[in-house]
Amino acid sequence: MRMRPAYESENKRNIKMLVSSTMHLLSMCVLSLVLFCCQGRVDPNFRIRAVNLGGWLVTEGWIKPSLFDGIVNKDFLDGTALQFKSVTTGKYLSAEQGGGSIIVANRTTASGWETFRLWRINETAFNFRVFGKQFIGVDTDGNGIGIVAISKAPGHSETFEIVRNSDDKNRVRIKAPNGYYLQAKTEEVVTADSQGNKGWGDDDPSVFVMKMTGRLEGEFQVTNGYGPENAPQVMREHWRTFIVEKDFEFISQNGLNAVRIPVGWWIASDPTPPPPFVGGSLQALDNAFQWAKKYGLKVIIDLHAAPGSQNGWEHSGSRDSSQEWGKTDETITQTVAVIDFLTSRYAKSPSLYAVELINEPLSPEATLSSVIEYYKAGYAAVRRHTSTAFVVMSNRLGPMKPRELFPMASGFKRSVIDVHYYNLFEDMFNNMTLQQNIDFVYNNRSSQLNYVTTSNGPLTFVGEWVAEWQVVGAGKEDYQRLAEAQMKVYGRASFGWAYWTLKNINKHWSLEWMINNGYIKL
Repeated sequence: MRMRPAYESENKRNIKMLVSSTMHLLSMCVLSLVLFCCQGRVDPNFRIRAVNLGGWLVTEGWIKPSLFDGIVNKDFLDGTALQFKSVTTGKYLSAEQGGGSIIVANRTTASGWETFRLWRINETAFNFRVFGKQFIGVDTDGNGIGIVAISKAPGHSETFEIVRNSDDKNRVRIKAPNGYYLQAKTEEVVTADSQGNKGWGDDDPSVFVMKMTGRLEGEFQVTNGYGPENAPQVMREHWRTFIVEKDFEFISQNGLNAVRIPVGWWIASDPTPPPPFVGGSLQALDNAFQWAKKYGLKVIIDLHAAPGSQNGWEHSGSRDSSQEWGKTDETITQTVAVIDFLTSRYAKSPSLYAVELINEPLSPEATLSSVIEYYKAGYAAVRRHTSTAFVVMSNRLGPMKPRELFPMASGFKRSVIDVHYYNLFEDMFNNMTLQQNIDFVYNNRSSQLNYVTTSNGPLTFVGEWVAEWQVVGAGKEDYQRLAEAQMKVYGRASFGWAYWTLKNINKHWSLEWMINNGYIKL
């Protein structure tokens, strides 16, 4: 047998070593790719193109007003802001010093001290909360007829009825718990000692002209409005029918790859959340994850309503526009527990892509220190259950610095900053022309997004935007241009974007309507 030359054997050894090292390198690349895939970012150019499922598991009345139709006396929901003008003094009822003192009827104009927020007890009984967060009541320490705003916790002495004139709903009497009606005897003396039997003329000091200056239509209002007997059936029917499996199929077939699902803090106590909230939303969220898996969609869980309300708005579960979240350790601890519950429940779902720790905390009441404290604890809660889900942190609304979260978020893995861009809600948009709106998106919004999108910081997410504006008489092509401009600019966000919302009675706010009618094509 002919012997191979020595150099041939050496070449063979070199080839084997080359093959071995190549295979090792290839295996490492495959492993890296697998890990990358498991993290949901196979393609480094991947971006979320999502739609919010607003108005579903967290009620917003403007999205579906009919949800409130069956409430008896629905003008008087929790948080309704009322002002009362005495027909005899011609002045407004006012909580002296904003609260903590007497009620007078001596203000020629109405502002915060002259505005009373309702707490609904039932369809006829209410508490009145004043500017300083005390409640109007009968002065039980005095002569039993004086009206004061002292108590921080309402009871029987702070429970009133509003009696409306059948011919003029804005002419009212206020019945006190002692059985008598409030009357403005003078500008400085308001008492509960009128029989209220002189008709509705301008000579009766127990008659007031009522003006509604604000109202809330959120989860608290709808559940407390229907009451414990009717709310469960109403809400479960809403959750069952407002968003269904076919919606997920529609989303997947129209160029979208994810859903952002707003939820309320009470979902963690399902099936028996604290009143007035009702159970059932957790099952709806379970269904959403099943549908998302079936149609290949990613899910972003968005804690839209936190304990105590993080912004005082109806979509954060506020009872009366007060904002209490973050002011005590208890609210932060409770919110972290909600995040822990949600993440642990869905961590193993292939559809869980991100957890948003809170939506739109409002400064200055939501302080930067309390928000950072919470974000650190919330991030840790998510990481206890998953190392791959992104953790989304909403920038504060109100006075803030766009990069104020960067020192913290940059130290977190798979962290995302959420910003919301609307050509609405600020006076500067009121008189903008069509072209000025478009230019604002391409110039101002682009600059704002670039400023918070950095190579070594957190990813950026335009978590809410809409093809709507203040322009009067805009046509279909105009809306198409607005939508196209925003998709081009917000498409550069390193995490992606989410349209607000899928379904809405206001058609341009409904992505479903916009797609079906050719206003938006993805």
